[in-house]
Amino acid sequence: MSIRDSVIAALRDAADPVRAPQQQAYMKSDLPYFGVGVPQCRRIAAAVFRAHPLPDAGAWEAAILDLWRRAGHREERYAAIGLLHFKRYSAWLEPARLPMVEEMVVTGAWWDYVDAIAGRGMGTMLAAHPRPVKAVLREWAKDDDIWKRRTAILAQLKAKGETDTALLADAIRPSIGDPEFFLRKGIGWALREYSKTDPAWVSAFVEAHPGLSVLSRREALKHLERKNRSSRRSGPAAPA
Repeated sequence: MSIRDSVIAALRDAADPVRAPQQQAYMKSDLPYFGVGVPQCRRIAAAVFRAHPLPDAGAWEAAILDLWRRAGHREERYAAIGLLHFKRYSAWLEPARLPMVEEMVVTGAWWDYVDAIAGRGMGTMLAAHPRPVKAVLREWAKDDDIWKRRTAILAQLKAKGETDTALLADAIRPSIGDPEFFLRKGIGWALREYSKTDPAWVSAFVEAHPGLSVLSRREALKHLERKNRSSRRSGPAAPA
C-alpha cells in the first residue's frame, strides 16, 4: 500500500462527519475535509511515514507530490506538508526541491498551507543552504504571486538569533505598500516574532518605514507594547 493510500485509510478511520463541514466552511476550502483536527492529522501522518520508510530523495518527493496533487480532502495536503517537514528526510530538503515547494505554495494559495511550508520548509532549507535560498527568497519577495511573497516574508519566522535581518528587510519592503491583507498581516507577524529576539532592530525598522500599514505596525509592535505595559505595572524595585 502506498503512503497516500495508507494516509487516506487512516484519515477515514478517524473521520468526523459532523466536524468536517465546519472545518471546510471556516477555511473557505474547495476541498472537503475528513473532519480530522490538525494535531491529530499530524500524528496520523507521522505514524504512516514511520511505517513506510522511503529509500531516497526521489521517492520522498514523489510521495509528497502524490499526496499533494491527487488530494481529495484537505487533510491529504496537510499530510504532504508533514512529509515535507518529516525530520528523517530533512537532509533532502535542498535547493533541488525548490520547484516542488514553489508548486505547493502557488497551487495551495491559502494561509494554512503556505504558513506551514514557509516557516518550516523554506526555513529549514534556508538554514542548510543559505546562499542559493536567500537569492530565491529575494526574487519571491518581488513576485506577482502574493503567496510566494508571504513565504519570503515568513521564511525566517523560527530563526530567532540566526535571522538575517538584511534578508528580512528585503523580503518585507516590496510588500509594504500592498493593500493585500495576507501580506500586511505576514509583515506584522514576522516583525513581531523577531521583536522577541531583537526588539531594538524591530523598533528601528518600524520607525524607518512610515509606510507600513496600521495592521503591520500594530502586529509588529504588539509584543513590545505588552512588555512595556508589564514593566510599567511592575514599577521600580523597592529600596533596600
